Amino acid sequence: MEFLFTDWLGTPVWFWLSFLGIVAALTAFDLGILHKEDREMGIGESLKLTAFYITIALLFGAWVWHAKGGEAGMQYFTGFFIEKALSIDNVFVISLIFTFFAIPAKYQYRALLWGIMAVIVLRGLMIAGGAALVQEAYWVLYIFAAFLVFTGIKMFFTSDHDPDIGNNPVVRWISRHMRVTKELHGQHFFVKVPDTEGASTATGKMVTAATPLFLALVVINLADLVFAVDSVPAIFAITTDTFIVYTSNIMAILGLRALYFALAAMIDRFTYLKYALAAVLVFIGSKIFVADFVLGGDKFPPVLSLGVTFALIAGGVGYSLWKTRGNSVAPVRTGG
Repeated sequence: MEFLFTDWLGTPVWFWLSFLGIVAALTAFDLGILHKEDREMGIGESLKLTAFYITIALLFGAWVWHAKGGEAGMQYFTGFFIEKALSIDNVFVISLIFTFFAIPAKYQYRALLWGIMAVIVLRGLMIAGGAALVQEAYWVLYIFAAFLVFTGIKMFFTSDHDPDIGNNPVVRWISRHMRVTKELHGQHFFVKVPDTEGASTATGKMVTAATPLFLALVVINLADLVFAVDSVPAIFAITTDTFIVYTSNIMAILGLRALYFALAAMIDRFTYLKYALAAVLVFIGSKIFVADFVLGGDKFPPVLSLGVTFALIAGGVGYSLWKTRGNSVAPVRTGG
């Protein structure tokens, strides 16, 4: 039992195990009960499930606040809101990926679930690496901060463009080095198909082939790694507490698969949100320099940081919805 109270990365082991237990329980409940069968999710169900995940995330944040103090609690909520807002951009890219690979809506949820399980591991590796860098050399935070400011400014002046999924080097590599079926095989990522390329054709030998659903899963995870380049430094700019950085990231991502089906149908109504996100990145990056060089090393007030972040995101969402209030809701892209 002593092991459970040992600190790991600055937080008792039982904290980490409790969080991982919550993630495992939510995933099992989601996949094993709510979506035991493949089916298309409607916007209403998507919004209800999203509200459920947000409630769980807020309750977890309240527990962090109680257990680790008000400052840690506000840092968690700030990181959660930033990651949640940045994930809206991710939704548009995921929608394009599903469209490119012609993935029907009833299979998209399961693909997103497995994708998010991979993200839990990949984000953990990225955050662990970032934490090790910051611990060894504090000045790395200045690089993170400068990168966020640069990225935010760039977002103000660059127009959105569709990713060239067909020319993705990983997709091309998979297509060259393993068999890929032309059609879907239900929810399966891999299937057995007859070997039609070798001398064993006459013997009826079967070989393993990937399906378009597997390619979509790979590209979704690659897209998340690209988005993590922005979101992970943004949360490190708020706090260097590895537990807060990881849990706020994962709690925001867990609800993304539910939120996807509502946002994908109304993504065109968030036209102006990218400017709010750009302002958030500039603000989060700038406050590190303000705290160290203007406030003389004093911490930037966490409550002010949370307030400004929430106000910018809420303002971006509200203004976007108001400016596009005449737009109709589009159906979720299915690719078929």
